[in-house]
Amino acid sequence: MPSGHTFVIADDHPLFRGALKEALAGIGDVAAIHEAGDFESAKALVLANEDVDMVLLDLSMPGASGLSGLISLRGIHPAVPLVVVSAHDDPVTIRRALDLGASGFISKSASMEEIRGAVQAVLAGDIAAPAGIELGVERDPEISDLIKRLQALTPQQTRVLGMLAEGLLNKQIAYELGVSEATIKAHVSAVLQKLGVDSRTQAVIRLSKIGGDPLHPVG
Repeated sequence: MPSGHTFVIADDHPLFRGALKEALAGIGDVAAIHEAGDFESAKALVLANEDVDMVLLDLSMPGASGLSGLISLRGIHPAVPLVVVSAHDDPVTIRRALDLGASGFISKSASMEEIRGAVQAVLAGDIAAPAGIELGVERDPEISDLIKRLQALTPQQTRVLGMLAEGLLNKQIAYELGVSEATIKAHVSAVLQKLGVDSRTQAVIRLSKIGGDPLHPVG
């Protein structure tokens, strides 16, 4: 077993990935840092590296838009801490990211010291959010209801919802997850029921309201 932490940095700007790598290197005890420039690559890295200790995810990158990307990745490895790194650092975005399972939020305007501090806090089991920002409470009743419904999904249901949002058919989802199509149909039915919708399309539209468009495949 290699010692040290393993990170995945998912951001489409090479310069910012470099800055994050520099910040991570400064905390010491780093075994590996994997980089992804689009959402599909990020998913592949998380799936291929079961020893990942943290994912740092940009909310806006090719293949994902907004918090739907966070929801999709949370379904793949719910136990892996996921820290959102974004230039959209308003209280509403930060609060919704944390409500949807992010372990931390780092503003792209943060200093190296602030980035390291947030990463170390999350590695220690804490929740990291920018200092001095009052997150408040969700004032949109529709979003508040949707967040509660999304929180009620199991990890596998969350993952299926993310794949529905990518436009995959039941048989494609079944193939990717290594289960029967009947199992996926059951998952889809459960997802629709928990989201309070009647169709896959309505589920994807509801997901898009959380902040960002539905996921779109790259290319």
